[in-house]
Amino acid sequence: MKATGEDSPGELLDEQIAYYRAIAPEYEEHALPFSGGAEVSEALDAFRPTGSVLELACGPGTWTPQLLRHATDVTAVDASPEMIAIASARAASNRVRFVSADLFQWRPDRRYDVVFFGFWLSHVPADRFASFWSLVADCLKPDGRVFFVDDGYRTADELIEGERSATIQRRLNDGTAYRIVKVPLQPADLERQLARIGWRISVHSTSGPFFWGAGGRSHT
Repeated sequence: MKATGEDSPGELLDEQIAYYRAIAPEYEEHALPFSGGAEVSEALDAFRPTGSVLELACGPGTWTPQLLRHATDVTAVDASPEMIAIASARAASNRVRFVSADLFQWRPDRRYDVVFFGFWLSHVPADRFASFWSLVADCLKPDGRVFFVDDGYRTADELIEGERSATIQRRLNDGTAYRIVKVPLQPADLERQLARIGWRISVHSTSGPFFWGAGGRSHT
């Protein structure tokens, strides 16, 4: 992959897609070994994502079966066909529709009761934060709800451009390096950011590095 240095935002996002395509077969081997996952899962069940659910950046379908426990139907979107192949095997159901698309280019063909995304928001560059949430709004019915899961965890080895940069480097098991976006989101700051752009979402920490958010658009 490219060495560190100047590149366009589009090139970095293309490299991020390439990373997730390449890591698909070993993705779960790179899971963070921390507590808090069960708390997030319990929070999602308590949220009850009922009705028609849109899952953005579904990856290998880690969350899709849990969404199906509550949803009438799920549309799951991801930029990696390799991830979708894994997800479709894991969540084999005629109530799931998988869509292979770059989320920075994709537009919905309908509106949903719930939009869910797991470990995706931190991969959205800061300068695309507002436009991403505009997309989420376009995906929701007037009283639709949002639930997301994420973390702001980055290792020292990943910080190839320093702590202030959102560009990090991750490696496959064979050592191949890719640069991706990883914004070190913090729950309280994120809640304030969302309020400034018209969302009423509560963001909750867990006992580990994970956090979850739930809510909807502000109605003023």
